[in-house]
Amino acid sequence: MQLGILDLIVFIAFFGVVISVSMYKSRREETGEDFFLAGRSLHWPLIGLSLIAANISTEHFVGMAGQGAGVAGMAIASYEWMAAIVLVLVALFFLPTFLRTGIFTMPEYLEYRFNPNARAIMAFYTMVIYVGVTIAAVIYSGGLTLQTLFGDIHNPAHLRAGAWVIGGIAALYTIWGGLKAVAWADLFQGSALIIGGAITMVLGFIAVGGVDSFFQENSEKMHMILPGDHSVLPWTALLIGLWIPNFYYWGLNQYITQRTLAANTLRQGQLGVIFAAFLKLIIPFIIIFPGIMAYQLYGDMMTGEGGTDAAYPLLIRNLVTPGVRAFIFAAISGAVISSLASMLNSASTIFTMDLFKRHWKKDASQKTLILTGRLTTAIFVLIGCVIAPYLGDPRFMGIFTYIQEFQGYISPGILAAFVFGLFIKRAPDIAGVAGLVLTVPVYGFLQWQFNDIAFLNRMAITFAILLVVMSSITLLKPLAEPVKLPVKEDFDMRPTPSVAWLGAGVIVVTLVLYIIFW
Repeated sequence: MQLGILDLIVFIAFFGVVISVSMYKSRREETGEDFFLAGRSLHWPLIGLSLIAANISTEHFVGMAGQGAGVAGMAIASYEWMAAIVLVLVALFFLPTFLRTGIFTMPEYLEYRFNPNARAIMAFYTMVIYVGVTIAAVIYSGGLTLQTLFGDIHNPAHLRAGAWVIGGIAALYTIWGGLKAVAWADLFQGSALIIGGAITMVLGFIAVGGVDSFFQENSEKMHMILPGDHSVLPWTALLIGLWIPNFYYWGLNQYITQRTLAANTLRQGQLGVIFAAFLKLIIPFIIIFPGIMAYQLYGDMMTGEGGTDAAYPLLIRNLVTPGVRAFIFAAISGAVISSLASMLNSASTIFTMDLFKRHWKKDASQKTLILTGRLTTAIFVLIGCVIAPYLGDPRFMGIFTYIQEFQGYISPGILAAFVFGLFIKRAPDIAGVAGLVLTVPVYGFLQWQFNDIAFLNRMAITFAILLVVMSSITLLKPLAEPVKLPVKEDFDMRPTPSVAWLGAGVIVVTLVLYIIFW
């Protein structure tokens, strides 16, 4: 597919505005807090849109849309709608504790609650997953989108070229301005991807003959509840399994929580998270619906390594007109770049604050911290670009499953450690460390011996085993006194009653959607 003059003007103008504004707004970052947490100055609209932009990438436009087109159908929307409920709970119960302590990173909290070993273990896990899995996966899916839209989908060289283009753009403003640059870029890119997704959905409805025709032709894919033996998302996983990656991702995952840690007050942070929860409710309609439409229209074209991962790009390639096509392409590219930039910034934050400053150079100056953050950002994007082209292998069962499967090794243990840290006041240090250490071998054993069990159920089993172990340790050796966490004295922690009511409204709407698509 060739871009016309109008396409090029729209595309270049969009990214010209995004990069210029983000770099201008972040031109005066002088301290580690400025670079890694935007000077703790973010307000709720920026936090909410940045959360969505950081979350939605081609993991969604490629992976989730591909699962919708394939074996999961509308049931894959549970990742979005259950996330809305989780976000409300995070805003009300997790965020106040994290903001009160004034932490830079999630591993830092584990040191305050347990000990330095817990912090180091989580930091190591997070670095491995970010660099080897999530960063590489987002670069791969972005490269696949470029390859599908503008190249030969059977030529590996086009995939590699697309990966380097995506990685280079994201690294540019992230290295320059840190989280503030990322957040301001997300403001534009988050808005654009919602608008672009809505346009694609409308064009898809027109192509398949209207709303009624779409639902009639795809009635078998419109169910949220799938059989208990389903290979990807059995109904049993909705009871426990899916909550684990959701709570880990939205409450404890650094590249998501970093913008909430940068809120200037508790009220702004909570409102930003609730706003993101509301936006999550509409995501399935602008991503999963078009994926199903693409399969209805072009199912015979979804062959080869990419399979149904090519659903959304095919819809754009075949339906969208010049000009509008460039805007939607820019929106999707922006979604990829936003997610990648957030991951790069957060990976560099954890490396700099939890590893470099904590273990190697405790007296590092503010300029040294910023320089370290910039250098590691560049290194991480290079590693991701090298790994990315190999992720199209069919044995990974699609990029969405690849990400979730590998995160299954660490998310049960991290969630268990935080649950005990936040709510079990007498849990000793060894309980938290045990949960973090055991999560990898326990999940690995289940994957090795019981690979026929859906990975979400394996997560649930791992989480349950870890809770039993940590509870036993706590009963045998409880703390004499609860741990006293540090308090950031100058932070505005005044609660806002309306936040709870807004959150309750989001939960009610979510339950109604489940009933409609039961």
